[in-house]
Amino acid sequence: MFELSDKAKKLQAQLHEFMDAHIYPNEHKHHEQVERAENRWAPVPIVEELKVKAKAAGLWNLFLPKEHGELSPGLTNLEYASLAEQMGRHHIASECFNCSAPDTGNMEVLAKYGNEAQKKQWLEPLMEGKIRSAFAMTEPEVASSDATNIETSITRDGDDY
Repeated sequence: MFELSDKAKKLQAQLHEFMDAHIYPNEHKHHEQVERAENRWAPVPIVEELKVKAKAAGLWNLFLPKEHGELSPGLTNLEYASLAEQMGRHHIASECFNCSAPDTGNMEVLAKYGNEAQKKQWLEPLMEGKIRSAFAMTEPEVASSDATNIETSITRDGDDY
């Protein structure tokens, strides 16, 4: 058994209150806005409103592990798991807290391996919730969306790959 830190317990309580006050009551509004949307790929207004509230409440980018220093809320993966469990109770919650895939994984990769130009162009706007990201793959010999099945190779061709 493990014990959450005081910080994680506080965030867990705040997250629970926020979900009760803002996420669950707006479920119908979200469905209505999606159904009426002219462009189903455009941001949903209620989600954008909830992002602003979540950010103001300090419930933003909770996913990034503490080894990322100032970019991180300072939680371990184990502590974040309790928050992710709560967010997973509603399909829009993770996005409202800027903790949804594929953005989380892409932000972690950029935070750990990105150069300063990549961080400026992609990581900063992702962490601010201004843009979304994607993950795409295709494998000719594998019928799967599981990235662990990637078997591609890269070869040099002059100055290109």
